[in-house]
Amino acid sequence: MRILAPLALVALLLAAWEAACRLLGVPAYFLPPPSAIAAAAVADVPALLASALATLSMALLALATASMLAVGLALAISLSPTGERAVRPLAVVLQVTPIVAIAPLVLIWAGVEHPTRAIVALAAVVAFFPIFSGALTGLKSADPDLERLFDLYGASRLQRLMRLRLPSAAPFLLEGHKVAAGQAVIGAVVAEFVAGSGAAQGLAWRILEAGNRLQTARMFAALAVLGLLGALLHAALEAAERAGLRWWRGR
Repeated sequence: MRILAPLALVALLLAAWEAACRLLGVPAYFLPPPSAIAAAAVADVPALLASALATLSMALLALATASMLAVGLALAISLSPTGERAVRPLAVVLQVTPIVAIAPLVLIWAGVEHPTRAIVALAAVVAFFPIFSGALTGLKSADPDLERLFDLYGASRLQRLMRLRLPSAAPFLLEGHKVAAGQAVIGAVVAEFVAGSGAAQGLAWRILEAGNRLQTARMFAALAVLGLLGALLHAALEAAERAGLRWWRGR
């Protein structure tokens, strides 16, 4: 039922959409029926797959970059309360700054002829905070009794970090990466919109190209592929999270 219930709801909504478009005579350029969108998707399968791979590669590269920076910074400042008080406000400011506001600057710094670099950088900025926040929260979530036990044995800061706090942060790190993966896809798409260049050839460019030609069915097809891509990435990370937590609890 977990699988059939959402599939039945999607099928019902698509049938209602198709019927409304046909009965009301809605123009195809305004709102195409699902059948027209499916036909456009089938016709553009090679281009959509290539664009989906381009978007996925940029999002994964941005996620890996954000993960290394966020986890490394969280590990560094977790050893110093003063460092945490100094860095956390800056991280919050970076998080609440709209990506479209800093995109022109990043495009200039990366070079107009290298839009992929700018897209990856902007997507990494968007994905940074969920991982950083999860890592920092997890590193401070160790059992107080175990903290006192480490005090009793005279553990150093590095030993406490590697043998107690980092393992305790594993669930928070996994959840942060799961959230950041979706943010990385969103950041890559928004950055490609802002870049306005077809050099990256991601799904955002397919949407822009179809929109400029009033090919609404192709726009919806690219949006459907984008939604499917995000759902598959989320499902993959959710499965990795379950496997990681099962391994950690077994340890």
